[in-house]
Amino acid sequence: MLAETICSAVSAAGLGIAALTAYRKRFLAATRIAAYALVPVGLVLTGVVQWATEVVFKPTVWAGFGLLGLAWLLFATTRAVERRRLAKAPGPAAPPEPVRGGPARPAVAPAASRPATGTGTGGRPEDRRQPPAAAAGDDFSDIEAILKKHGI
Repeated sequence: MLAETICSAVSAAGLGIAALTAYRKRFLAATRIAAYALVPVGLVLTGVVQWATEVVFKPTVWAGFGLLGLAWLLFATTRAVERRRLAKAPGPAAPPEPVRGGPARPAVAPAASRPATGTGTGGRPEDRRQPPAAAAGDDFSDIEAILKKHGI
């Protein structure tokens, strides 16, 4: 009952402001203000305000929301613990994890993925060489030249 009274008072005040705005010959703004002023009364008449006040001010509704949150928290916790256990001890007693895209099989020949011809590095990390430090300095000299060109 109190919420309906407040909504009616807000609407009456809004319509008064709309009337003053129309008196000043600002009809477009007055129409917009009147439209906003009629929204609270429309919400009261459709029952939305009564439904909202019943939900917001009832402790049993909030207890229900609390129980739903607790249930979600328990589900999330058990899921996290289950995943952690599977990651730590994937023994024969643990159920197999589902694999997307088919069953996981070891590669037939792991060395076959390296290129047969190429630069001679063989694809091994220890054979790769790092560029010399002077090459990195060249990159910065290009950047410095661009900055000088623009006066920075």
